[in-house]
Amino acid sequence: MPEAKLTLTIPERTWPGEISRAHDDATIRILAAMTETDAGVGLAEIAAADPRRVLADVRAHDSVDDVEVLQCGDDECLVQFRTHLPLLLLAARDSGLPLEMPFEIRDGNATWTLTASQDAISELGDQLSALGIAYTVDYLQQEVGGSEELLTDRQRAIVRAAIERGYYDTPRECSLTELADAVGLAKSTASETLHRAEERVMKQFAAAALEEAEPRAVVER
Repeated sequence: MPEAKLTLTIPERTWPGEISRAHDDATIRILAAMTETDAGVGLAEIAAADPRRVLADVRAHDSVDDVEVLQCGDDECLVQFRTHLPLLLLAARDSGLPLEMPFEIRDGNATWTLTASQDAISELGDQLSALGIAYTVDYLQQEVGGSEELLTDRQRAIVRAAIERGYYDTPRECSLTELADAVGLAKSTASETLHRAEERVMKQFAAAALEEAEPRAVVER
């Protein structure tokens, strides 16, 4: 199954596009999202030096119908939002592709990694173009697995650091913030990188375990 990585330029008329450009230190991390008719609801983490200032601009944006703050700290806010202009969700829905969460938006750009048929990826490109969303294809792998490396260099580095520093120990000896500092990444980037690495490892492990546990057919003579 092909895997593609796309970088999308989010239009100004959507709140993530305008807000992330207006606040160049902000990272908007979409944790979950879904469409309701032509509206979209989702869960987002807003990380910035002053997240409340960013949040005020989100509330005031023309495309935002409602924002509920679930949690807010000094440098991050977790919010639930509703928008009547969910362009990214509509493009994914109309192409028949589920969005792989989480993904980040910085300075008006989002990066998507998709595992789907080539036809589905092509259809997504058509939908993005129809909605006025510019994009570039960073890579397109025809085959996932096999001789391909399971993890990227960054993913291997953060997994190795997590193990060495006791992130997976019980009790945990290292927090996500400490792990991010150790590998020189922002906390949100470290979290996403680690999540994607864990996802790949777990999926490969589960596939191997299920194949091994699958009962063998009995051939009658």
